[in-house]
This record gives sequence, structure tokens and C-alpha cells, in this order.
Amino acid sequence: MSIKKQFDKNKPVCKVTFNLANSITNNAMRVNLAGDFNNWNIENIPMKKISNSGFSVSVDLKKGREYQFKYLVDGSTWLNETEADKHVTNIFQSENSVVVV
Repeated sequence: MSIKKQFDKNKPVCKVTFNLANSITNNAMRVNLAGDFNNWNIENIPMKKISNSGFSVSVDLKKGREYQFKYLVDGSTWLNETEADKHVTNIFQSENSVVVV
């Protein structure tokens, strides 16, 4: 699991790349990224399968904000990012990952 941030001082957004290893997903068929940046839509940010290494996706997020998110594996299992900037309790009394840009 990892998050990579690419800041461009000429743009108001940060390119954030989310990576999830196969070892974490138990060789899942699909993984989607969902968070408050896409109204928790579980389908519109599919992560791309990267051969045998895992899944990855990049999104542009507005700078100066914090975003809660989770990974949805095979449409049934929610995972948090262990390397998130922080974690917060959600309305379901579990945790969401947070990325700060």
C-alpha cells in the first residue's frame, strides 16, 4: 500500500497516486477507490490492475484539503490505506483513511 503525491506549483491540484499490492488484496479481480472526493461512488474510480504487482490509480485532488477514502475490493471488502496521512472514525464506527493535500 502506498500513496504518492505530485505537487505542481502552477496548478491548484495535486496528482495523488494510490497503489495497492496483490498481497493485500488476496489476488482480487477488481479494486475501486471511493471517498468524499467522488461522493463515495463505488464504481467511478476503478483501479488499474498492474500485471502481478497489484492495483493503481491516479486522481487530481484540490490542494489545501483533506479527503477521506477507502478501497473496495471485489465489491465486498473495504480496506484502509495503512500509509494514509491519518485515520478518522466514520459514521459506521469504523475508520476511514485520510489523505492531506
